Amino acid sequence: MQRKLLILSLFVFITLCIFAGQNVGSFPIPAKVQFAGQTIMLDRYDMRERFDREQTQIAYTHSTSILILKRANRYFPIIEPILKANGIPDDFKYLAVIESNLDTRALSPATAAGLWQLMPATAKEFGLEVTDEVDERYHIEKATEAACKYLKSAFNRYRNWTTAAVSYNAGMGKISSEQQKQYVQEAYDMHLVSESSRYLFRILAMKQFIENPYRLGYRIERDHYYQHINTTKVTVNDSIGDLAKWAQEQGINYAQLKEFNVWLRDRKLSNPKRKEYLIDIPDTGDMIFKSSKIKIHNPVNE
Repeated sequence: MQRKLLILSLFVFITLCIFAGQNVGSFPIPAKVQFAGQTIMLDRYDMRERFDREQTQIAYTHSTSILILKRANRYFPIIEPILKANGIPDDFKYLAVIESNLDTRALSPATAAGLWQLMPATAKEFGLEVTDEVDERYHIEKATEAACKYLKSAFNRYRNWTTAAVSYNAGMGKISSEQQKQYVQEAYDMHLVSESSRYLFRILAMKQFIENPYRLGYRIERDHYYQHINTTKVTVNDSIGDLAKWAQEQGINYAQLKEFNVWLRDRKLSNPKRKEYLIDIPDTGDMIFKSSKIKIHNPVNE
């Protein structure tokens, strides 16, 4: 018992020492923010407080927020051109951030998967393959294309990007129903479950954070960001009985193959329909860290 009390006392002491040197406080709340070309005023008390809640959450979830900044440097250059090519505002990349923290392996308890946290049925509806061997929800480019199709469909229904964004969480059926029941058009004016009510403000606060992390006291050295790793796409239109052996034939190991192709979910690729797949093989030279290869995607962060 005494030993447990001693360990607990030591833990409290160390914690106090760590935080003693940190300034803890709140942060300024902007009067307005921009999202997808729309100005959103934060002067109404509830709009202001909802934004502040998410901003504070981001500011004090240190480990996750730091990882998001580092991952964004790698994945935003992949996501942004796809959004642009599909006519989706660039700000929707922040939706992917709040969905998955830009963790390519993210899987929710409800079985939503990948950067865009697509559910199996939604993924299939928008053209993705979801099987035991291949799950394209984990394929960054293809999942982004599927998310674009959803968002475009939502915008065509609501003619409003903020409402389209919230529908990504609540569902178009729910948003359309509540528009009629509550006699409002903007999703942020609706009474919704907590997760959906917070959703847009999480996106807005995340955008503000990533665009200017210094504002919330974050600073990351240039060589701490994650570098981009070039890959060569190998076309496969046949079956692969042993992916580990196949990976070795490409000059990499099985772990590296899975790291760059999370969508390959088994040790084999049966491919009975002889579908064409593009498998990313990383440049072995790029896998060795070199600070000179790091390109800062957001110039503000340099």
